[in-house]
Amino acid sequence: EKNSFIQVRLMKYIHFIINPISGDGKHNLTKTVLKKYFSDKEFKIEVDYSNYKKHAVILTKSAITKNPDYIVACGGDGTISEVASSLINAKIKLGIIPVGSGNGLASNLNIPKELEQASEIIRNGKTKFIDVGKANDLYFFSNMGIGIDALIIKKYDNYNQRTLTSYIRASIASSIQFKPMKTILSFNNQIINTNSFLLFISNSNEMGYGMSLTPKAILNDGLLDLVLVSELNFFDKLTLGTRVLSNKIEKFKKAQNALIEKISIEIPDKISLDAQIDGEYYNLKTNKIQVIIIKNGLEVLTN
Repeated sequence: EKNSFIQVRLMKYIHFIINPISGDGKHNLTKTVLKKYFSDKEFKIEVDYSNYKKHAVILTKSAITKNPDYIVACGGDGTISEVASSLINAKIKLGIIPVGSGNGLASNLNIPKELEQASEIIRNGKTKFIDVGKANDLYFFSNMGIGIDALIIKKYDNYNQRTLTSYIRASIASSIQFKPMKTILSFNNQIINTNSFLLFISNSNEMGYGMSLTPKAILNDGLLDLVLVSELNFFDKLTLGTRVLSNKIEKFKKAQNALIEKISIEIPDKISLDAQIDGEYYNLKTNKIQVIIIKNGLEVLTN
């Protein structure tokens, strides 16, 4: 009797939350598949499937009540963000199996796309703490923005396929359509009035698809990386686009960069704002955003 109780206590309980349509739904990840990588002798596993936007938040909150050792998000940055948002400053560790289209955070954490290797990281149980960004009451782990990137994500979401080609199409259409916004920024003891074309705040060094606006960002340095680009002419927009695609944003002279712990953003001419937060589109019913960093807010299973 006593031995079997100890056996149960030693087993790691892992709760998986799978987004079945991540990465165009080509991953076929199910409980049966996961059981091949997590033996019944060592692991107790449970699996839930998220079926709509924000469903993973509900599933995570429910999973937390069962007190698992790890909750593993199986999806892209959006799914990871939904699961991780409920684990801020919690005792439960976040695991990631990247099966989305972008996977910027997983890439920054050196978590491979191959299920075999991603599972091994979870089985090994090594963790590290990373910082978390918070924009008003929304958490982000990779990045957020209220400039052109918000419009890009809005358009990208409307395409049938979430591919790099769709992303580039959305970027070109957005750069023609997007009008810079009168913006008041307050950070690092300065106030800046500008017309912002790109206003991007990042915790991680990759956006997904191998692209980055903040290649030097570090997930646990206690700082967020701000990239600000004001009004641009057509030629400058083309240059910016090629710099982003070739990961040479630091060579784009019109981009201002700063390291921040917090920033206040106000768009006086608007009453609501389009934003992208970890690659998901939001319409915020306000023209003011406070962004702060929560240092070491999340414990993640990683190499």
